[in-house]
Amino acid sequence: MGIRGAFMIFGRTRAPSLALGSVLILLLALPAVGLLSSTSLSGLMAGVKHPSFVPALLVSFRTTVVSVLIILGLGTPLAWWLAGSQGVRAQVVEGLVDLPVVLPPSVVGIALLQTYGGRGLLGPTLDAMGWNLPFTSAAVVMAQVVVASPFYVRAAVAAFRRLDEDLFVVARTLGASPTEAVLRVALPMSAPALAGGLALAWARAVGEFGATLLFAGNRSGVTQTMPLAIYSTLEVDIHGAVALALLLAALSALVLAAFRGLLGRAGQR
Repeated sequence: MGIRGAFMIFGRTRAPSLALGSVLILLLALPAVGLLSSTSLSGLMAGVKHPSFVPALLVSFRTTVVSVLIILGLGTPLAWWLAGSQGVRAQVVEGLVDLPVVLPPSVVGIALLQTYGGRGLLGPTLDAMGWNLPFTSAAVVMAQVVVASPFYVRAAVAAFRRLDEDLFVVARTLGASPTEAVLRVALPMSAPALAGGLALAWARAVGEFGATLLFAGNRSGVTQTMPLAIYSTLEVDIHGAVALALLLAALSALVLAAFRGLLGRAGQR
């Protein structure tokens, strides 16, 4: 019996479930309504013309693109290894992957600073090599990778574990090497789930605030991302901050909608 059959058997519980779930829907929807109702078209245009908007948008775009590419390149092999591994070592690695999800972003920022800062664990070594990570664009990328990569890795692990092992047996009997089987079977069949996990990782990266502020600072045009620009503007101009927040929300919604469209087309194929 599939999930549809279960819904038919327990159909009487759906109405109470919807009633209770509506409370959560309301809690999720009301802030969006409040944000939309707090500004006008002229306010949005003023937000676009705000001196912080374009520099912060460019910083967010550049850093999140680099972060997503790093997460994709390093997270996919890690997810493949975790999907086929068991035992204490795999459990420890999974715990390390999940740790940034449960840690407050400010804690992640302090941890990065105490690791890569001038007086941190690796700071003197990096200084001797001529590398200065804190309060640079590289620090923004590092903070985003740390906080966002778990969302992609977990989605990729789940997708790889759902694959039918018989597919790999058939691929091997047809002469494919293990690497070719992964590239031609595992990745294409898992592509929708991987894209979904990557979208979540991007959304987390673009909204990152606490770790970025503590590890990378808030330098306009260098490390000031859109969330940091909203925070800085809020201190002097609440209407400007609302406009910037609405613009960021609209851009994020458009990107996620595009991801959903790509996922829908991939699923139909």
